[in-house]
Amino acid sequence: MSMSDLSPAEEMRQLSNELNEHNYRYYVLAEPTVPDAEYDRLFQRLTALEKANPELARPDSPTQRVGAKPLDAFSQIKHRVPMLSLDNVFDAEQLSAFITRCQERLSAPEDIQFVAEPKFDGVAVSLFYREGVLEYGATRGDGETGEDITANVKTVRSIPLVLRGEGFPQELEVRGEILMPKTAFRRLNEQAEVSGDKVFVNPRNAASGSLRQLDSKITAARGLHMFAYSTGFVQGGELPTNHYETLLRLRDWGFAVSEEAERFHGQVSALDYRDRLAKKRESLDYDIDGIVFKLDDYADQEVMGFVSRAPRWAMAYKFPAEEAVTRLNGVDFQVGRTGVLTPVARLEPVFVGGVTVSNATLHNLDEIARLGLKVGDSVIVHRAGDVIPKVSGVVVERRSGDESEIEIPATCPACQSELARDESEAALRCMSGWRCPAQVKEALKHFVSRKAMDVDGMGDKLIDQLVDKSLVTNVADIFRLRAEQLMLLERMGEKSALKLVNAIDNAKTTSLARLLFALGIREVGESTARTLAARFSDFDEIAAQSLESLQTLDDVGPVVAGYIHEYFNDENNLSLVNELLSLGVVWPTPS
Repeated sequence: MSMSDLSPAEEMRQLSNELNEHNYRYYVLAEPTVPDAEYDRLFQRLTALEKANPELARPDSPTQRVGAKPLDAFSQIKHRVPMLSLDNVFDAEQLSAFITRCQERLSAPEDIQFVAEPKFDGVAVSLFYREGVLEYGATRGDGETGEDITANVKTVRSIPLVLRGEGFPQELEVRGEILMPKTAFRRLNEQAEVSGDKVFVNPRNAASGSLRQLDSKITAARGLHMFAYSTGFVQGGELPTNHYETLLRLRDWGFAVSEEAERFHGQVSALDYRDRLAKKRESLDYDIDGIVFKLDDYADQEVMGFVSRAPRWAMAYKFPAEEAVTRLNGVDFQVGRTGVLTPVARLEPVFVGGVTVSNATLHNLDEIARLGLKVGDSVIVHRAGDVIPKVSGVVVERRSGDESEIEIPATCPACQSELARDESEAALRCMSGWRCPAQVKEALKHFVSRKAMDVDGMGDKLIDQLVDKSLVTNVADIFRLRAEQLMLLERMGEKSALKLVNAIDNAKTTSLARLLFALGIREVGESTARTLAARFSDFDEIAAQSLESLQTLDDVGPVVAGYIHEYFNDENNLSLVNELLSLGVVWPTPS
């Protein structure tokens, strides 16, 4: 039965159960099975139902609490001041509404200051200092009671064991986020792959798992970091009267505080900060999933007060989700210019990373096996910035039993030739070369690209037409094209055809490095092509080199040298190169 068939009471019960299960897996087991965006979607639906049907609200509803009970493996610590979560907003209109509410409720709205900070994607913790010495550290847990992780937080080098300077209260609770930097995350997973251990899905899960190690020596080796972002219980001293100056004071006392924190007035500045941080997001060495906006003045915060689970004076603006759950409808295999077959996931369209995604890369056969993918699975799709979407996991709990195994092709899907398994790349490869239309298309697209021969106006769709109509069978055929041939193609009039012929003619004069790169020699990128062009004057000189001499060049190891040697010792390749030269492709001789 789908959610739409349930009564409000039944749907609220089902949503509560599902969200509580997700809370348990996230906070207790540290093994989340769905991304934050999916959790947010379910939580928003339950919140809306409770607002419309307050009499049906359940005492076990996740809207009444922040997380779940702590692990029994650690002793428990009761927070002196509850660690509440923040309400979320997802667009400019909702953010502006939050700022307007604060301005309307407080006097002199034009003078009201806010603070914006990155919303770190890590683990919220509480650190308690007595007379400037770290006494204990705890996780947020359910907001009232957390896990005692003192031994582990002491291994985090950005957490001071003794506060610096002076002027701190006798009893001070500092709150912050422990996370794993991206560089440490990559290093951890590389080590795990070498040793055959389990790799982590993302830095947040890695940080969470690291803090929940019973052996603090393991935590110490994980390279964790903490940013302080607020205080909790304070006694025996005073803090500044506003949040921003408190952050500065925490920095003076030895805590890492985000360099991205800013104080500002009004909606225009808030939106400007949002845009600037969104652009900077991918360049940061740590994951953030949004921005926290707070009233700066503590007296203003008191006036605004709290709702049951969150302060009215703060709001989390969530960036478009980088992960989402959708259905895997099938897997296609695309043939690249070197013949390698790349599996591509065909997905039920889903909005993730700011765009609607219907396809995602699966990299290779080993990745399919590692994920344990089946057609019909509910899968986690990840997209960050301009990165190509990828399938990062499977929600195994959602399997119904109707899923099917992915069929691995026995022949090339483009030319039906036999495939060879390249064990070094965990890849299937079509060995037909220029006889395979898919390889021809991809080789042509690479050949005319901006960093190669740079043929202006020759796009992918045009190349597909040229190959499908047998007007072009290899890269040399490009220089034989005539305007009257091009005019027969879709969306190609006389003016466009003449312009393209002119662009093709202009591309004949190039550099040796560009031409070498354009040929698509396996593993020869721009840098290696420049190395070859700097050492040799023409193709004949490269072809005359032994395998041993090629290996002595910078940026050319034994594997790449082997590919270069193989290319220039193949009669078909030499014939193609000579054909290009006979058609007028030239490069100026350096003076």
